[in-house]
Amino acid sequence: MASSGNWSLQRGVYEALTSDTSVTGLLGGAKIFDSAPQTASYPYLTLGESIDPDWSTGSEEGAQRILTLHVWSRAGGEKEAHDIIEAIRTALRNGPVAVNDDQRVELRHEFSEARRDPNDEAYHGIVRYRAVTGSQAA
Repeated sequence: MASSGNWSLQRGVYEALTSDTSVTGLLGGAKIFDSAPQTASYPYLTLGESIDPDWSTGSEEGAQRILTLHVWSRAGGEKEAHDIIEAIRTALRNGPVAVNDDQRVELRHEFSEARRDPNDEAYHGIVRYRAVTGSQAA
């Protein structure tokens, strides 16, 4: 992936999730934001932190991209957040994500959690993925 690999990865994840009817059905539409507008209705999903550490070896180039997704729910419990997390995991498990015109990557799920946001009435779900390209991707 090029130096803008995290942006390409975010775009690919966005396209995969907005085209998945299970995800958009649970969100009540394609409510997936880079930064949620103040008028966004719950539930919704935001594309969070992206990390771009070098994954090269002494003889092979490789890249690792880490992307965190945030689920926001005010349904009065964790169930809605967990349902959305599972729909995300299913959508991203079903096939490679298009990163740019000539490259697709498989995402590896790192972890998921749901918890009450201490500053709000919302439940906050966190889903982290890792994408590896190059010889280490196998």
